[in-house]
Amino acid sequence: MRILSAVAAAAVLSFAGTGLAMANDLLGDIMLRGQSFYAQPANPVPRSTVMFPGDHKPGTIVISTRERRLYLVIGNGQAIRYGIGVGRDGFRWSGVHRVTAKKEWPSWTPPAQMLRRRPDLPRFMKGGPDNPLGARALYLGSTLYRIHGSNEPETIGQAVSSGCFRMVNDDVIDLYNRVNVGATVIVRN
Repeated sequence: MRILSAVAAAAVLSFAGTGLAMANDLLGDIMLRGQSFYAQPANPVPRSTVMFPGDHKPGTIVISTRERRLYLVIGNGQAIRYGIGVGRDGFRWSGVHRVTAKKEWPSWTPPAQMLRRRPDLPRFMKGGPDNPLGARALYLGSTLYRIHGSNEPETIGQAVSSGCFRMVNDDVIDLYNRVNVGATVIVRN
């Protein structure tokens, strides 16, 4: 592990001339790929390619909160299936939106409604490996909701959020790289 840690530190130092923010992003991505000071937990719901009949165009995201799965339509009657954490009772929703923004290592500002329920939360949290939004976030229309990473993989497959859809960081990075801003997101209960 010391060798891997030294490799990660050397990579960050080699990018120091390009700015601390870029170096921090690089270190975060290195840490996600298991080349870090600690081991990443296994994904409780591994992604897979599955048959997905329907007339959705490739690039469409279909979320089934009942199944606690997210499907990215890839065409030819197939989709990539990801495990997700969904909203707990009283926080589930459905509808059709579009991905309006994508962010790497997003910062987090809890909405006022959440702060009323949980006054112990920080008012702002800079993006990084400890941030509850994880490695990537896809913003859904004008809603407060996102599809985002999580540093709590044990919540995948559970109903625990305040309406957002959580994924393990490796999965949200995979989805982020495949989805364009403007993609349709269909949420079904």
